[in-house]
Amino acid sequence: MASKEITYKKHSFRLAYELVNPAQKKVLLVLHGWGSNKEIMKQAFAKLLPEYKHIYLDMPGFGKSTNDMILTTKDYAEIVKLFLKILDVTPTIAMGHSFGGKVSTLLHTPCLVLLSSAGVVTEKPWSIKLKIATVKFLKPLGITFIRDMFKSKDVENMSHEMYETFKNVVDEDFEASFAQSKSKTMCFWGKEDTATPLYTGEKIAGLIKNSVFYPLDGDHFFFLKHANFIAQTISEHCKDQD
Repeated sequence: MASKEITYKKHSFRLAYELVNPAQKKVLLVLHGWGSNKEIMKQAFAKLLPEYKHIYLDMPGFGKSTNDMILTTKDYAEIVKLFLKILDVTPTIAMGHSFGGKVSTLLHTPCLVLLSSAGVVTEKPWSIKLKIATVKFLKPLGITFIRDMFKSKDVENMSHEMYETFKNVVDEDFEASFAQSKSKTMCFWGKEDTATPLYTGEKIAGLIKNSVFYPLDGDHFFFLKHANFIAQTISEHCKDQD
């Protein structure tokens, strides 16, 4: 594992990453989802797509990368761009899972691979709406322990900065960014995904003009058992992209 130090808006970040096939010229950048890290992405794809140099990055606040700043998705994209500039590479493909899909979209690479990407606001179940209303009602009263009881498992043990970042990005409407994308895009989705449901993938594919959609068996981490098909499809669709 290697790391790079970058500075963004007067904050310092140490970004951990790994390279696979370092001698190759064409670059594939792989970004994980919220609460995850580069290891799960390496597990799926490190032995595939040998024609590309793979860059597996722990985004700020995840894995072994640091963060002491409240961020937005746009901030994450700008930090990743600075990281790529320091490495002196220009990716041909950005591949992103879930939250990483939103960040990847903002990089405007020739090819874009979305794996059950976040970015479409979904209707919340009644039970979640009730929790949100309860927290909003109790907040002015200073009753914080109720709020802590209702916190998502996604935010357990988070720092203040990462919790506030989570609140910034969790219900972010990214439809305009998808519609503006000019990347040649492949959208792969788990048919049984409950985190980013299948219909959100269909919507994203409809928003991106130059896109194809592949529904596959499995949940939010469907790509672990379909990595070979995904890699083969990427090779076919992106072979002529620079």
